[in-house]
Amino acid sequence: MSDTIFTKIINREIPADIVYEDDTALAFKDINPQAPVHLLIIPKKPIATINDIEEDDRERVGHLFWIAGKLATDMGFAEDGYRTVMNCGEHAGQSVLHIHLHLLAGRSFGWPPFTDTPKQV
Repeated sequence: MSDTIFTKIINREIPADIVYEDDTALAFKDINPQAPVHLLIIPKKPIATINDIEEDDRERVGHLFWIAGKLATDMGFAEDGYRTVMNCGEHAGQSVLHIHLHLLAGRSFGWPPFTDTPKQV
């Protein structure tokens, strides 16, 4: 698999607004946010799509969700709620072939959509 923009962020070849890092994962602010809080949480191991997750990646992928919960708590929006999304493939909107968990918060995602005023977090 060739280097992606995410690999370049992991390797510090291009800048990102990093909010969390450990030995296996990295979280940073999305440059095109779809909510007041929009973070991307990525494994440091390059995995192209959900279809490419192997059995020995189970803990690594689960760790991404643990980070999402930790960040939601640490940033103060866990109780209000938040959305996590992982797209798979071009038709689902995956634009970078390196799995990434979107963490979105700071507004309602309920139905009907977008009915309440965004809340600053």
